[in-house]
Amino acid sequence: MRLVVDLNRCQGYAQCAFLAPDVFAMHGDEGLLYDPEAEEAQRERVAQAVAACPVQAILVDEMDMAAAGRAASGEAPHA
Repeated sequence: MRLVVDLNRCQGYAQCAFLAPDVFAMHGDEGLLYDPEAEEAQRERVAQAVAACPVQAILVDEMDMAAAGRAASGEAPHA
């Protein structure tokens, strides 16, 4: 799964690091480190982190999310 964090928008609240520590980590008081290619096994935790971000700085590739939604519903992928 592909992630992008708008580091200009991020305010260092660290909700993401708390909810998905295998993907997000704080470096110092305000610097955020993250894995832009997070493992699929982290999808639920990443979704929680996205929802919890007070400034909505975390983006997940929409094509990636659509594919996950189809897989979860049992729908065949589009060619």
